[in-house]
Amino acid sequence: MKDTALSQLHTSLGAKMAEFAGFNMPIVYSSINEEHRAVRNSVGVFDVSHMGEFRVQGPKALDLIQYVTTNDASKLTNGKVQYSCLPNDKGGIVDDLLVYKQADNDYYLVVNAGNIAKDWEWINKHNTFGAELTDLSGDTNLLAVQGPNALATLQKLTEVNLSNIPYYAFEVGALAGIENVIISNTGYTGAGGFELYVKNDDARKLWDAVFAAGAEFGIVPAGLGCRDTLRLEKAFCLYGNDINDTTSPIEAGLGWITKFTKSFVNSDYHKAIKDNGPKKKLVGFEITEKGKIPRQHFAIKDAEGNVIGEVTSGTQSPTLGKAIGLGYVATEHSTVGSEIFIDIRNQAIKATVVKTPFL
Repeated sequence: MKDTALSQLHTSLGAKMAEFAGFNMPIVYSSINEEHRAVRNSVGVFDVSHMGEFRVQGPKALDLIQYVTTNDASKLTNGKVQYSCLPNDKGGIVDDLLVYKQADNDYYLVVNAGNIAKDWEWINKHNTFGAELTDLSGDTNLLAVQGPNALATLQKLTEVNLSNIPYYAFEVGALAGIENVIISNTGYTGAGGFELYVKNDDARKLWDAVFAAGAEFGIVPAGLGCRDTLRLEKAFCLYGNDINDTTSPIEAGLGWITKFTKSFVNSDYHKAIKDNGPKKKLVGFEITEKGKIPRQHFAIKDAEGNVIGEVTSGTQSPTLGKAIGLGYVATEHSTVGSEIFIDIRNQAIKATVVKTPFL
């Protein structure tokens, strides 16, 4: 397993560590529910330095990004961020990612940890444009400071006016005495906050400064366990669960990041799904029966017991106090209010398709 710059610190703080995407990562410090509520109600800090970062530069940088991603990166202005995905040539998704525009001909891509090598190979394979690519993953530390008190915590550490950074935008400035920090109003919790990119050598200094600044708000370290429950309450897709090498972004409800005003890898295939209507759709559902938790790969059935789909993500929502999940179902069963059944330990547990996000 690979360590991040802070792995030893997490161990010293009593975190339960485990392998995730090849990295030694903190899964939980106190409890998933406690950390979840701290982030949702105040502020918590995630070490997500396992994520990958690529820089794409040169006169044809945008051309390459436009071809390998589904969203329209030509709409980005300097200092803006875009959610997108990399389509493969078989009808699925290589990965989902963030695209940062730092300047004209200068972009920053943030990809999932488990897909760094795959994404790097895929993008380079399609770089017939002569763009300059640099893999910064091994040198970059990323802290996600999330929650309604994240802004007040971080504002103590910088002269950059954080209130002036809109959602999905960023600035580069000094923070906690560290120069050239990428301060990004992004995050995958739905609780608000910022993601901070620094060099590995500055990771501990940043961590200590953030925790000192957030002490008055009861700031806590948060593990990947509650990161998953937080993102699921907001119905954010997780690669490897809700999207993968076989799912179209149209089926996954990601038509909003799939723009057919340009040509991209396998774009005709996805446009046909949009035009003809997908045969399956990713939906959210709730289970009201206590103690019944849906998990990935559990079968979804109709009232007659026919398999109509599969659960991709599921948990007991700490905020809502009920079991929630995402899953693909045949399109005719995807309407909000539809009654479906989740196969949990050979029992058909009633569930209802609901509008997402759950929270």
